[in-house]
Amino acid sequence: MELAYIPSPSTGVIHLGPLPLRGYAFCIIIGVFVAVWYGNKRWIARGGKAGTVADIAVWAVPFGLVGGRLYHVITDYQLYFSDGENWVDAFKIWEGGLGIWGAIALGAVGAWIGCRRRGIPLPAWADALAPAIAIAQAIGRWGNWFNQELYGKPTDLPWALKITEGANREAGLYHPTFLYESLWCIGVALLVIWADRRFKLGHGRAFALYVAAYCAGRAWIEYMRVDEAHHVLGLRLNVWTAIIVFALAVAYIVISSRVRPGREEIVEPDRTKPGTDGADAADEKKESRDGTTAEDSADAGGTLNDADASADADAGSAKKG
Repeated sequence: MELAYIPSPSTGVIHLGPLPLRGYAFCIIIGVFVAVWYGNKRWIARGGKAGTVADIAVWAVPFGLVGGRLYHVITDYQLYFSDGENWVDAFKIWEGGLGIWGAIALGAVGAWIGCRRRGIPLPAWADALAPAIAIAQAIGRWGNWFNQELYGKPTDLPWALKITEGANREAGLYHPTFLYESLWCIGVALLVIWADRRFKLGHGRAFALYVAAYCAGRAWIEYMRVDEAHHVLGLRLNVWTAIIVFALAVAYIVISSRVRPGREEIVEPDRTKPGTDGADAADEKKESRDGTTAEDSADAGGTLNDADASADADAGSAKKG
């Protein structure tokens, strides 16, 4: 007898006239906005400027979406390039299919470009965004609930997820792995926030902690899933990915803490000094062109004034004589 279960939505799409609103895309969008908002608060608290996180996110988010989709298509190529499949479906990102590994990897490339343009160290920016990214993942995972995908093994637990009959799925009660990962990501965010306050993590170590903690949870959650996946030595490919990335993240934390202890004192250098104006900026540009500094010009001006004053004094003495 089914005493309790988590129902699945009857549809993952709501149509407003000709405009379809997809639950999967909606969750991704909300996650991005929350991440930018909270990441901005952490960046300002670290000494950065308001709006910098959003400016860099303009680069990181598109790169991340492309990277996430590429990872999914490459690791599940049979869904798009096998006999009877339509390769055009590989571009239908709204139907689900984003690999977090590819999203983080290529998103980091986009973030690096944005940071270079602003003269900001990428590790410091990543530390500020680490818990925000985990929260975004927690929200984004609910997109799988709308699509009724990536659930776990059959179960009769009170919090089982009820899946309805559909393409490539059988009706029944399954482990809600989307919920497990969503709650785990919230826990990861809280862990990073606490550790960052307690140990003043810097130089990318807060981000590395997020990566390690997420991988630890993803490994056992991935093991519960029943969707088709490639296996290596009896384990799902994503389990091996989680193990390898976890080891790399831990190694980075250990090595970085020895090589570069402490935290960055300045995360966003101010390119304009207090009290400067357009004329000072012009002086600085002139210096870069001909090597003459504004201070040198001031010294030269002072010398000329002294010479003029001396000449005037001599002239006055001559008149008196």
